[in-house]
Amino acid sequence: MTRIPRRLAGTAALGLALAAGLAGAAPATAADGAIHPGVMTLTAGAQCTANFVFTSSAGTFIGQAAHCSGTGGATETNGCDAGSLPLGTKVEVDGATQPGTLVYNSWLAMQAANETDLNTCQYNDFALIKIDPADVASVSPEIPVLGGPTGIDRDGVGTGEEVFSYGNSSLRLGIEQLSPKQGLSLGTDSEGWNHPVYTLTPGIPGDSGSAFVNSEGQALGILSTLALAPLAGSNGVSDLAKSLDYANAKGGLGTITLSQGGAFDGNLPIVRGLLG
Repeated sequence: MTRIPRRLAGTAALGLALAAGLAGAAPATAADGAIHPGVMTLTAGAQCTANFVFTSSAGTFIGQAAHCSGTGGATETNGCDAGSLPLGTKVEVDGATQPGTLVYNSWLAMQAANETDLNTCQYNDFALIKIDPADVASVSPEIPVLGGPTGIDRDGVGTGEEVFSYGNSSLRLGIEQLSPKQGLSLGTDSEGWNHPVYTLTPGIPGDSGSAFVNSEGQALGILSTLALAPLAGSNGVSDLAKSLDYANAKGGLGTITLSQGGAFDGNLPIVRGLLG
């Protein structure tokens, strides 16, 4: 298992390959609001994809993976001893006029709490970027193309259940038809912390942190890892419910709640056509 690389140099050819055959496809529908799930975030030059929108008495936030601000390599997966940029680090958020601010990082929170649970250390991969007050009016919680989220999935997903995501890696060269993804769950493991999934084209560099929802549009988790074995090409999705509960217990930001979007629609004709 390895974290999905955040830096994209030397991999543009993959984006060209993914783009093949889609030049004539209809454009994807964007969510209302310039800042929404699926926008790109840049932390010290490392690109990731934002997941969901959250609020508390401390402000409005957009989520990303904790490893998006990591200072180690892609094989550094234990958040209880992994390096990270500090809270207060500025993060560029696509669509915002001002940089956001890293105000919560699960890796830093676990280290401060001396966390020892192995599953929590391995899979709690969640961070919050506070949106500058000047940009809050431009925030929409709705996931492009898919709609939702409609709530939080607290039961996990069983083997074979459909899952959906929206990645925004720059390797896709701006071709929005490649962003929405549909796939299947391989079950839930690690005491509910991890959901391995297969999607039509796996998560690629730059997709780290992407939102995953279940077949009802409920927020399932955050794209975190790429498995090399035993399920090569699968992705690991960190459980949002557990990650959010940890943030509420350890984050010092008040009670953080998920902002819900509009009605969910998992009918992706382009994806279904490619699936045959």
